[in-house]
Amino acid sequence: MEFIVQKIGMSRIVATPSQAVTLVKVLSAKICKVEENGKALVAYSRGKTLNKSIKGNQKKYNLSKEFNRFVTLKVSNAEVGELDTSSLKDNKIVKVSFKTKGRGFSGAMKRWNFQGGPAAHGSRFHRRLGSIGNREWPGRVQPGKKMAGHYGNELVSVKSKILSFDSQSSVLILKGSIPGFNGAYGKISILG
Repeated sequence: MEFIVQKIGMSRIVATPSQAVTLVKVLSAKICKVEENGKALVAYSRGKTLNKSIKGNQKKYNLSKEFNRFVTLKVSNAEVGELDTSSLKDNKIVKVSFKTKGRGFSGAMKRWNFQGGPAAHGSRFHRRLGSIGNREWPGRVQPGKKMAGHYGNELVSVKSKILSFDSQSSVLILKGSIPGFNGAYGKISILG
């Protein structure tokens, strides 16, 4: 089973031993169309985006204006209706997929943890990349060289454990940290 979630933030369980946790909200979703092999077209609410294709799907599946995003998920439901969250129980292992924080165009020291040069006066080599060539052969920069460039905003999946789930507020407490900024949208998949 898969669910669309929104990251709330991190906290800590005060117990012995104390444990870092991440709070995520399971978004309410409606199943529009059940397909074969346990997958279904699911609609959920995100922002105020509205265009002709979204309006057409809302009319086709008889949805209210708030359901403006559509995604295909693995579900346990066999019929159209509300997405069933009863499978989110304690001590289940889940795969959490979020996009990491975007850091824009970053230098080699920030992006790849390079050491850099001496900080003293006169070195003229502080946060630079340094030499990138290889002598006469191959006479070019080889592909995959660690250099400055776009850093972050890539999909990352981690395993986590469900510590508790509040069905009233749809808040899920996961063990440890997960990627993404507070308020980011992602997906969780139950593994076992």
